[in-house]
Amino acid sequence: MRSSPTDRSEAAQVNRTGAAPAFRVGTWLSATRPKTLLAACAPVIIGSALAARAGSFHALAASCAFLAAIFIQIGTNYYNDYADFARGVDTPDRVGPLRATQAGLVAPMQMKAAAAIAFALAVVCGAYLIYRGGWVIAVIGFASIGAGYLYSATRFALAYVGLADLFVLVFFGPVAVGGTYYVQTLSMTPSVLIAGLAPGLLATAILLVNNIRDIDQDRAADKYTLVVRFGRRFGVRLYAACFVFASLVPVVLFLRNNGSAASLSAVLVLPLGLPLVRSLTATRDGEKLNETLAATARLLLLYSVVFAVGWNLGS
Repeated sequence: MRSSPTDRSEAAQVNRTGAAPAFRVGTWLSATRPKTLLAACAPVIIGSALAARAGSFHALAASCAFLAAIFIQIGTNYYNDYADFARGVDTPDRVGPLRATQAGLVAPMQMKAAAAIAFALAVVCGAYLIYRGGWVIAVIGFASIGAGYLYSATRFALAYVGLADLFVLVFFGPVAVGGTYYVQTLSMTPSVLIAGLAPGLLATAILLVNNIRDIDQDRAADKYTLVVRFGRRFGVRLYAACFVFASLVPVVLFLRNNGSAASLSAVLVLPLGLPLVRSLTATRDGEKLNETLAATARLLLLYSVVFAVGWNLGS
């Protein structure tokens, strides 16, 4: 996303005066990184679909899980916006979407405070879930918030030592799907955790596009993502592997006699990722890679909806 004349004007204002510009709703909404919020929605959709198939869908618990997931993601994005600016990762040469702190649209301490507020709202939303699900949900909830904070915080931040991909796979996959399912059914099965691997893999694919796009800036700032450590070609191959393994999840569930034949329709969504793999291989243009990231996020949402509907059709 390119900055507008108004954005540049406000950035100049901060540079001249050191004061934060006036509050703008659009700036804060953009800083939530709306495309990445789809990664938070997807596991809640799948976990709720699994609970519905089990005859235990619980609307209030599902709603609280959805809001908690969204606020954790927003808190993670806000703190990353602050931390990447503070560490010098986000510079004027950045090729990715506009970052509010780096652009001077939000003061660093304001962004840091906003992250804390978002995490606090996640705790508020999670209070009912803890009441309903007990200590297990408390552990999952606070571990998720802690991981969101550690994604960018401290010298051993997950995003800076190459562990972010594993964090995304686990917490946007089995943990989020399993937690959503548990707060509704108050039970757990292996199939739920297997089902959670697909959204976790596709969320990891979103992160990989981001890291492939930013490889040069990350390397210069000593941000050792997996792509920086092992190279761009490795990142593209890992991106493709995420689609391959995600496509196997509905098949494995069907073979375990846990899913309906209709749930296999989700597999048909994943070949739509082939043009994205080609695009990721062929281009280094930041704007085009931003489009690939957005398309990957939409594909994750589409997969989740198709799987959820298919899972609850037939027997």
